[in-house]
Amino acid sequence: MIVVGCALSVLASCSRQAPPTDPQYVAQWLRSSLSFVRSERLGPPVASRISAYGSLALYEGFAADPASGLRSLAGQLNGIASLPAPPAEGVDGGIVAAAAEQVVLDSLFRDGFASTRRTIDSLARVQVEGRVAAGVDAARRDRSVAHGQALGAAILAWAATDGFFATRTRSWPPPDKRELWANTITVDQFVPLMLSGESDLVAPANPGVAMELERAGERFVFTNRPKNAAGTTLPTFNPVRPTEPYWGELRPFAIRDGDECRPPAPPAYSEREGSDFWKMGREFADSMQALTPEKKQVALFWADNPVATGTPGFHWISVVNQMIARRNLTAPQAAELFALTSVAIADAFIGCWKEKYRSMTVRPVAYMHRVFDPDYATVIPTPPFPEYTSGHSVQSAAAVEVLKALVGDTVAFSDSTQVDVGQPPRDFANFTAALHDVATSRIYAGVHYVPSVVDGMTQGVCIGTRVLERLRTRREGN
Repeated sequence: MIVVGCALSVLASCSRQAPPTDPQYVAQWLRSSLSFVRSERLGPPVASRISAYGSLALYEGFAADPASGLRSLAGQLNGIASLPAPPAEGVDGGIVAAAAEQVVLDSLFRDGFASTRRTIDSLARVQVEGRVAAGVDAARRDRSVAHGQALGAAILAWAATDGFFATRTRSWPPPDKRELWANTITVDQFVPLMLSGESDLVAPANPGVAMELERAGERFVFTNRPKNAAGTTLPTFNPVRPTEPYWGELRPFAIRDGDECRPPAPPAYSEREGSDFWKMGREFADSMQALTPEKKQVALFWADNPVATGTPGFHWISVVNQMIARRNLTAPQAAELFALTSVAIADAFIGCWKEKYRSMTVRPVAYMHRVFDPDYATVIPTPPFPEYTSGHSVQSAAAVEVLKALVGDTVAFSDSTQVDVGQPPRDFANFTAALHDVATSRIYAGVHYVPSVVDGMTQGVCIGTRVLERLRTRREGN
């Protein structure tokens, strides 16, 4: 009896289940992705695409484990009818997620820095080892890694059909018409730095690449870092070139196309006093007369330059990261929030960019110089893409719709996203308050008219709602 009892005891010990995956495993990928987007200096649309596919790899990894309560999004997302089925013997969701994420991010960042890929591989390896240390046996580990790699490969094959690669080789001749947007950014508005910290540019208008004291800060600095010149899959943000003019043609994740939540057309361009466009410009000019130091601070907090917070979309991903601990989310819940928020943001950029490069609305700085004040200067650099609608407003509203649905809108929080670049935290009563703050910040910054912000929020709410309506994430009974 004693021998049998010991044998049963050993068997129970060998077959014990590992505890649930620590939600910080998901948070580690969020923080690392933010770091990658910053260091690689990606533009907002490209960063949103990477976040969407990366977050879906994590999500599908956890969904492969029935214990997560999550269901696969295959058959719900546009263009992907199925994904590899998990083995009948079962898998560990944490390991599948890490393996899938490694495959997807290694590919999406293949034209990036070697340090980025080393970090991806290292984090995935450590997370797999952590789950083994927690009690996942070797056989389950091997099945989980293999399934994660299969999932990652399937997600990459799906991503390859979204139209992104077709836009890498398309040229875009900017129209030369007064009534249409033209990029107003010039190189001498920035202080370009090499990794050594020394400038690699001599501009006739600013030969010493000096910066005005009132504009000193990371929002007027961009960093040149050597990359493979032939690389086309990870374009570095370039402020003097129009950003992704064909982005609105990419396949969205949940909305039907870039026009499903199309905003109303902006006013027709006119410099005639009393016209609708002139009234819009006059309203903007009047608001600039009332610009206080506090409003300037709001503009700087939400500037989201690619070298600062890593784009507007990743500002909200940083907020998602805060919510993991704040709301005591499980790892599957954290992956769900990350995925749905990222999908909403990615679709928001597609819808917004579709309208931007259709309406080609002239930016306030150009209109102010022509009509109201030839010496007008914005608080932050004017972005290198058309004005309408406001990208910050669209993607923020889409993200907030998801956050409200999954976390609730009663959570007071302190947004510390910008602390490491010198901006103090901002406190918000809820997500709606933060949305209104970011939307008005674009007016204070001098880069958007009021209708662009208002219509942008409406467009974003529509997109976020469609994502929530069409993507069912929970298994029956969960």
